[in-house]
Amino acid sequence: MLKNLFRYLLPLLTLTVGMTACMDYGPLDEEHFESSPNGVFILCEGNFMYGNASLSYYSPQTRSLQNDIFSRANGIALGDVAQSMTLHNGLGYLVVNNSGVVFVIDPATFRVRGTLKGLISPRYVHFVSDTKAYVTDLYDARITVFNPLTLEITGHIPLNGHKSAEQMVQWGDSLFTNCWSYDNKILVIDTHTDQLIDSVEVGIQPTSLALDHNGKLWTVTDGGYKGNPFGHEAPSLWRIDARTLQIEQRYDFPMGDAPSEVTLNGSCDTLYYINRGIWRMPVTAATLPAAPFVPHRNTIFYGLGVDPRTSEVYVADAIDYVQPGVVYRFSADGTPLDTLRVGVTPGAFCFK
Repeated sequence: MLKNLFRYLLPLLTLTVGMTACMDYGPLDEEHFESSPNGVFILCEGNFMYGNASLSYYSPQTRSLQNDIFSRANGIALGDVAQSMTLHNGLGYLVVNNSGVVFVIDPATFRVRGTLKGLISPRYVHFVSDTKAYVTDLYDARITVFNPLTLEITGHIPLNGHKSAEQMVQWGDSLFTNCWSYDNKILVIDTHTDQLIDSVEVGIQPTSLALDHNGKLWTVTDGGYKGNPFGHEAPSLWRIDARTLQIEQRYDFPMGDAPSEVTLNGSCDTLYYINRGIWRMPVTAATLPAAPFVPHRNTIFYGLGVDPRTSEVYVADAIDYVQPGVVYRFSADGTPLDTLRVGVTPGAFCFK
């Protein structure tokens, strides 16, 4: 959601299904699943305000794909804009942004085990411990603190003037989160006191965040847009020392580029990102790569994930944000392995 603002308008102009029908959350038949022990969840956002988010599950060993597994397993619709998913202690925490809910599911059967409510527009979940987790929110200038064992909200962390927070990574006792919307900061949270203690200034609108094996933070900024009240500049990639908070490297993109979705392989020594095509580079690189890992060919690459066990790369193609999207699977050396037709607007991956 909000990776590309224009895509919200496109479905509203082209979809002909009535809003009332799309938002029908009525009961459906329930199916029984027993998923493979290793696989990947594919989150499909659907269309904003249409309630057609969905969840798919793919087993790379058998090359089997199951679409719409949440609705089929639970007899209810997933909701509006499936944003992210995190696994912890044998459970999956599935964030549905515009429905304001986090579903807790059994990753083997896909059945709902619990629900975290009381949120406005949740984005990402991060686990500090077995009894404490954080949720960022698009429309709440606080990070919500909750107990995963009880699913009770136990507190909030004010962002002190920042409108919202996005992705989260942790180094030692410090949690880092990027402020994307009309901002240019990486915030530092003390996970003992649950307080904002510091920040790092980067370029305009950092979109995503990753932490490599050397304790270096990576973020990519989109630079805003023409007429943006916060400013407009060329996008850039940043490497920051998590211990000292010193900026070690800035890599500049040309004006007009649109880099996003920084992520790492399983050993956290190779960085991947989207910039029309898919690019990768060692975390020690002094310059940006000269050629893409996966070239852009009339595609809208919208989501990116790297399997932490195999370093296989999964790339989501939104196509036109209206029809069911496609996921491409590549080997670690870039060889195409599979093509999967999934739900509308695939945007995130969670590896089991």
